[in-house]
Amino acid sequence: MGSGLFQPMHLLIILVVVILIFGPGRLGNIGKDLGKSIKDFKKAMSEEDVTHKDTAPPAQAPKTEQIPPAAPQAPQAPAQTAAQAPADKDHTHG
Repeated sequence: MGSGLFQPMHLLIILVVVILIFGPGRLGNIGKDLGKSIKDFKKAMSEEDVTHKDTAPPAQAPKTEQIPPAAPQAPQAPAQTAAQAPADKDHTHG
């Protein structure tokens, strides 16, 4: 036997577990529904490719918006430094 991830024995064990979980009756319905879903997906993708190629608009240059310059703002007062801050009178050592 090979050293691959899915050896025949592994696939057989997976099949047995799936049959135990879903049962042989539901397993057929699941396969049928899965096949139909894949078929519908492929059909939708091929239709989208055809309609996308047929209805693609011609390339246009992007529009640029004219943004007006910002209005000047009033100057803000500078923050006080430690030398300008009022002294704390309650701060004493001792």
